[in-house]
Amino acid sequence: MTNPTQKITTPIIDTPTLQENRNRWYWGFTPQAENWNGRFAMIGFVAALITELASNQGFLHYWDLVQTVVIPVN
Repeated sequence: MTNPTQKITTPIIDTPTLQENRNRWYWGFTPQAENWNGRFAMIGFVAALITELASNQGFLHYWDLVQTVVIPVN
């Protein structure tokens, strides 16, 4: 049994006083760079998807980077 006059306290968890800013631009292999790379990749993917939907052809075909070869049948 516990003493009813004893006060129960919860332990204090140490938290860092200086938090890193995940949106700040840092050069090199940092977590911030990974966030920015992911954001730019999402923008590029959506831009390619909109281009394909608007032109009814693939992204590479739209920019004439891939030629479609049609083989005639005799």
